[in-house]
Amino acid sequence: MDQIPITDNHIHVDPVNGEGPLEVAKKFQRAGGTVMIIPNKPTWTLGDSCTFKEAMDQVIKYVDEINSQTDVQAFAIVGAHPAELSRLIKEGISLEKAEQYMREALQYAQEIVIKGKAIGIGEIGRPHYPVTPEEMKIHNELIQYTFQLAVEADCAVQLHTESSGEEQFREFAQMADEAGMEKQRVIKHFSGPLILEEENHGLTPSLIATKKVIIDGIKKGNNFLMETDYLDMKSRPGAVLGPKTVPRRTKSLMQNGIISEEDAYKIHKENVEKIYSIQVF
Repeated sequence: MDQIPITDNHIHVDPVNGEGPLEVAKKFQRAGGTVMIIPNKPTWTLGDSCTFKEAMDQVIKYVDEINSQTDVQAFAIVGAHPAELSRLIKEGISLEKAEQYMREALQYAQEIVIKGKAIGIGEIGRPHYPVTPEEMKIHNELIQYTFQLAVEADCAVQLHTESSGEEQFREFAQMADEAGMEKQRVIKHFSGPLILEEENHGLTPSLIATKKVIIDGIKKGNNFLMETDYLDMKSRPGAVLGPKTVPRRTKSLMQNGIISEEDAYKIHKENVEKIYSIQVF
C-alpha cells in the first residue's frame, strides 16, 4: 500500500479564506496522500481587484510552495470558472465583452500550460445554476474554444458543469470530437459513477470521493479519478469533502477488499499519468 500513490484530482488551496497550500498539503500527506492536482480559485475569492492572470499566477505559486516545502507532488490546473462569465454579465458588461474577457483568460491559461507550469486547462465549462439561453450559448462556445486550445497545447481539460448524466456526457464528447480533442483527456470534475463507456462516451469521470459513489464506481471498472473538491474556506470547514478524504477512503476500501491494489494503482497513478502526461511517484 505504501508503494501506491494517492491522488486528489481536484483540491483547492486558499491562503486568503482558508489555511493555505502548506497546511492543506500537510493534512493530505499525514492521511497518506501523495499527489494534489490544484485548480485556481475564481478571481473574487482572492479580492475584488484580482484579475484572471493574478488568480492563475497565484496557483502556480502555491504549487511551487507545496513542491519545495513538502513531500507532496502538486500540479496546477488553470482556467476561468464559468461563474466568472455570469459575474461579468451581472456587473453590466455586455455579453460580447464578457466573452472576450473569458477568451483572453483561456488564452493565458494555454500559455501557462505550454510553458510547462500547469498540466491542464480548468476548471472551465458551464454553470450549475440557471442562466439565460443567450448566456448558455456563450458557455458552450467557450467549452468548444477551450478544447481547441487544449488540442494546440496537448493537454487535458477539467470540466465544471451542471449535474451530468449520460446525455450530458454524450454532448461533451461530441464537442470534444468536433475540436479533435482526445476524449479521455476531458475530465468531468465532480462526477457521479458514470464508469461504463455507454455512460461516459469516452470522457474521464473524476468521482467525488463519497463512500457510495466510489463503491458504485469500482463495481463497474477503474477508469476514473478521485477528488474532494475541497474549497479550503474557514467559513465552510471540510467543504466539499475534507483534504484527508481521498487517502482515507482509498485505504479503507482497500482494507475491506472493495478496491484492490491493482485498482488503486490504476486510479491514482496510471490514469493520472496517461491523462495529464505527467509522472507521479
